[in-house]
Amino acid sequence: MSQSTSGSPSSHPRRLFLKSTAVGALAVGIAAPRAQAAAAEPDFGPNVKIFDPSTPVATINAYLQGISGEAEFSSNRHAVLFKPGVYGSAAGQDNPSTATGIVNSEVGYYTSIAGLGASPDDVLVNGALHVEPVQNADGTSTSLTQFWRSLSNLAINPIQRPVGADAQRPRPEGIAEPHTMRWAVSQAAPLRRVHIKGNLDLTGRYGATAFGTYTADSVVDGSVISGDATREYAQAQWLTRNSRIGRWDGKGVSYVFSGVQGAPATNFAPGDKTTLAQTPLSREAPFLVFDRGAYKVFVPAAKRNTSGPAWSTNASAGRYIPIEQFHIARPSQSAATINAALASGKHLLLTPGVYALNAPLRVTRADTVVMGLGYATLAPAARTRALEIGDVPGVVVSSLTVDSGPDADVLVQVGPSNAAAGLAANPTALLDLFVRVGGPRAGQANTSVQVNSNHVILDHTWLWRGDHGTGIGWDVNRADTGLVVNGDDVTALGLFVEHYQKHQVIWNGERGQTVFYQSEMPYDPPNQAAWMNGAKEGYASYVVGSRVRTHKVTGLVVYSLFTAGFQGIQVHASSAAEAPTLPGVSLRSLATGVIAGGGGIRHMLNDDGPAVDAAAPNQTVFGMTAVQRFSTL
Repeated sequence: MSQSTSGSPSSHPRRLFLKSTAVGALAVGIAAPRAQAAAAEPDFGPNVKIFDPSTPVATINAYLQGISGEAEFSSNRHAVLFKPGVYGSAAGQDNPSTATGIVNSEVGYYTSIAGLGASPDDVLVNGALHVEPVQNADGTSTSLTQFWRSLSNLAINPIQRPVGADAQRPRPEGIAEPHTMRWAVSQAAPLRRVHIKGNLDLTGRYGATAFGTYTADSVVDGSVISGDATREYAQAQWLTRNSRIGRWDGKGVSYVFSGVQGAPATNFAPGDKTTLAQTPLSREAPFLVFDRGAYKVFVPAAKRNTSGPAWSTNASAGRYIPIEQFHIARPSQSAATINAALASGKHLLLTPGVYALNAPLRVTRADTVVMGLGYATLAPAARTRALEIGDVPGVVVSSLTVDSGPDADVLVQVGPSNAAAGLAANPTALLDLFVRVGGPRAGQANTSVQVNSNHVILDHTWLWRGDHGTGIGWDVNRADTGLVVNGDDVTALGLFVEHYQKHQVIWNGERGQTVFYQSEMPYDPPNQAAWMNGAKEGYASYVVGSRVRTHKVTGLVVYSLFTAGFQGIQVHASSAAEAPTLPGVSLRSLATGVIAGGGGIRHMLNDDGPAVDAAAPNQTVFGMTAVQRFSTL
């Protein structure tokens, strides 16, 4: 399988330096699909493939394997949808070496795979939809650039055999362990509303170090394997939210569990796990449903103080919107055409592809739903925003990627500067929003996301100033800050922000809260003089404004990998985070790390907390030069 991750090591510093030395029987509890009347399919375009249970397994596998080889910065996009029913044979579930007739393929870049049932258990896959590590030239493996792919709203009875590129990577393990599926990924590769009827391997026993991502509203009946104590492969970090797991097996830098049944107890500093009994505020992603021959979208309502998965689609859990109320957009359509549909009262479904925009998409009506399929990507022109949300409540934006053009001020703006219409009972939510400045194309942007509205949820957001790809360089893909929050009562769940040239996050609103934050400082300051904040060395990653009186963070990890260190030039940041020292401001479970390179981070918070420095390696976590943890500051 061809992937751009086989490029030169210098173009992927984190990958280099963080390397690891015919339908079967129905399963118990799966309801038979409802009879489906013949109906015309909506025109989702050529990049959406829909399977039903009558499709031969060989056809499914051939299609999936045929799209699994997209390059890291390909412009192709894919969505694969499964109608309710059972796919593949379960005959080999206890011994994958004997399995035949299973659905089995790697999931490649820019591919989202989803079931079309009202419940994840309405679609059962006997087999594996998996992600494998990439083999390095020295024989080690890595998953550090296995980004931008997803699974949602289906159940998998794991029966995995090596396929595709995996067949050329012989390992002592050979065939996959029974009842185990691998999902060896780093950022922007979420599992949502998924039922794994066995074990889920996040790289540990079969692969490599990774910089992991996110599981939400899911069930894993067996173990989640995040690392291997013998060989020390590991996911560096992971957020699991509102789910149920059998157990967690592995160690890394920081694992956060929020509202997770079966989660391990908190053990942080010197351990790596932080557990919240409940998630303070959440709103799950909308999803397509095929029922009685018709398509509709279920939009979950917001929830407070919850734990465990919530798969109900009754009226108290959310609302259904018929597909006829959506404008189904194609990448060839202009911003004017799409905005006219939004203004007319339509919701928006963006089919897979790259949308070249000469004006922002503008959402001006309350409760509008904007959802992408197959990593639909907004690519605005120079000095153009990608998305503007007006001063209205209850907007839901899900599954969008944004690629910056040149000279943008803000790429995604939530509310105007004087926004006042937010509602606590109906928060706006941005879910699986991924922004890139450089990488796929040259781009510059002062700020990637600006939140001015009150009562907003950011659920799984990766904001990335590119460190490899097209248009990369300290003076090339200029970008100051990933996220600026000016609104009050904003909640971030799974906030990933990396490589911006000043502060990664600036939070000015009151009563903000973040559950899990992961950040890397910029790799590429050429020297310390080029990266100074006045008299301070560098810029803190996460900054709570000086006027803020109430703010809460649980699970913060910030890394450095200053590549100037490989030429003997030492670069430091004075602190990982800055915040007022007040009773209402709390930061819990903080970690800093030096991945490689030179220099490091002097303090965790303000002038407190121990330093982490390349000159003082401690080997606390495999693959890291040094890691420090502190429970509360």
